[in-house]
Amino acid sequence: MPATVLVVEDEPAIQELIAFNLKQAGHIVMAAPSAELASRMIKDALPDLILLDWMLPGMSGIEFARKLKGDGYTKAIPVIMLTARGEEQDKVKGLETGADDYVTKPFSPRELNARIKAVLRRRAPQMTDEQVEMAGLALDPITHRVTGDGASVDLGPTEFRLLHFLMTHPERVHSRAQLLDSVWGNQVYVEERTVDVHIRRLRRALEPTQHDVLVQTVRGAGYRLSQRA
Repeated sequence: MPATVLVVEDEPAIQELIAFNLKQAGHIVMAAPSAELASRMIKDALPDLILLDWMLPGMSGIEFARKLKGDGYTKAIPVIMLTARGEEQDKVKGLETGADDYVTKPFSPRELNARIKAVLRRRAPQMTDEQVEMAGLALDPITHRVTGDGASVDLGPTEFRLLHFLMTHPERVHSRAQLLDSVWGNQVYVEERTVDVHIRRLRRALEPTQHDVLVQTVRGAGYRLSQRA
């Protein structure tokens, strides 16, 4: 599943090269030459991951990373620092700001894509193409197929995204607002009760294989996917 990656890099040639390789890997790319412009872009649309250069005009990458991680709206966005500073103390400083990884220039496109995939697997597994399985229920993001104990499960696109998100975040309780942000996107305005409608549709689709019991309502809190009663 393609991820939206914001590249914050002030060197045009490097920015263009990174953007090209990310697009080749199937990602959607946003680009900004400064932290200030990146801040304005993030207000319009949250990216799934940020590639952040250390040395930027105006606010440095370190300052920007600290700001992102200190803001409730952006703190969950994975950040990979990009820098020519390879000393251990610099890496420690970068990671201590809350960055999820630290890539030293020069780097190969293959290495960068591998780092992005690894960070997304840890922080936003619903953005990866890996198949997920729970209690005989299997979902393949590449083929867009869902099976329950080997039997095909027919889901609409929204129910598919909802199930994918829940399966990649098992046992966690998600409020309606969190599900709206993660599944529908923060730029789409729909009522919170819309989530209830799609949860009902998802359960109905899972009933024939008896996997509907995995989708649990947590009274006063939201929903979770769990094998536990």
